Amino acid sequence: MSVTLKDLQPGCIVLIAEFDDIPEHQFQVDEVYEDLVTGTVLTGPLAGEYGEPEIELITAVISQETTSDN
Repeated sequence: MSVTLKDLQPGCIVLIAEFDDIPEHQFQVDEVYEDLVTGTVLTGPLAGEYGEPEIELITAVISQETTSDN
């Protein structure tokens, strides 16, 4: 599956591919840029850490849930 910028939005949860010694993990997106996203690692050894993975590392959008004040 190829993820594009239009698939990404703040609040969505994505799957980041394995890289270096870091296993595949879930990531919550805070901001979307042309070549990367920023946010927080949700699972794996870096859980709770801030990150800036490149969009090419995103293999899937797991959830498009966002918060709203209703």
